[in-house]
Amino acid sequence: MNIETHIIALTLAFIIDLLIGDPKWLPHPVRGMGKLITIFEQRLNQGQNRKPKGIVFLLFYLTIITLIVGSLILVSYQLHWGIGVLVEAFIISTTIATKGLKDAAMEVYLPLKRNDFITARKKLAMIVGRDTQNLNEEDIVRGAVETVAENTSDGITAPLFYALLGGGVLAIVYRAVNTCDSMVGYKNERYYDFGWASARLDDLLNLLPSRITGVIMVLINRSQVSKVGCFKIVIRDAKKHPSPNSGWLEAAMAALLAVQLGGRNTYKGIESLRALMGDPIFPLQRDHIIFANNIMVRTCIGFLIFLWMVGGLIYATT
Repeated sequence: MNIETHIIALTLAFIIDLLIGDPKWLPHPVRGMGKLITIFEQRLNQGQNRKPKGIVFLLFYLTIITLIVGSLILVSYQLHWGIGVLVEAFIISTTIATKGLKDAAMEVYLPLKRNDFITARKKLAMIVGRDTQNLNEEDIVRGAVETVAENTSDGITAPLFYALLGGGVLAIVYRAVNTCDSMVGYKNERYYDFGWASARLDDLLNLLPSRITGVIMVLINRSQVSKVGCFKIVIRDAKKHPSPNSGWLEAAMAALLAVQLGGRNTYKGIESLRALMGDPIFPLQRDHIIFANNIMVRTCIGFLIFLWMVGGLIYATT
């Protein structure tokens, strides 16, 4: 498959995801990945040498995913080019979540609009790891906006980036690593060694897409401060985030909205102080969830155009 085929497939995938998202009745690869990770983790994450076991697990797990998806795509293209493109587009669409992310944020916004804070907290708890039961409106909004910001890259633009480079196979490999990190990449006693390789590989794969996405986010969206001012905030604050990649998205979102993200969170009752991102020019309000969704969608469209340009350049030089 050549670069033009990848561009067609990833563009179709973006449209499919934007229109239908991930229907619950449709089998989703991430569920299968989760079951596979659980089986390996329960058998290998014990005893001595957990770090080497985690490396072997990751390699074996990615090999299985690559062989299954690669074989499916190859057979599809052998049947007919059009069938191959459609199958590859569908596979790529399962690795991105534009509609899902937007809908999840709206499920927090709508009860807030009705002043139903109990439901808003419950909906937020479904998309964040922090405790939500005692959050006030501003902290609920902050949780939703931060989730939209950081998932703009690892939930949408990063898999599209790898789809350009390696089609559905590389997009699904990226999602497999990301899923693995979300399940075993924690820095606690149980997962620190076993999930080390998964966490490091996820950081590495997100290094370039997150930065490109952050730059495009600032360039393509209107802001309350100047573009130069936004970039100054991003450069100043991105490195404060505990993730080497998520800070670029949260800092860019905070700069564009002229709000401050980060601050105090609790996880199972344990307080965690997250570095502050952005300047508090405006207080966080429920409508900032709508603004964050709009920024996310425009950023993804801008990123798609960027991929067309890169793909065209690669095609022209080969």
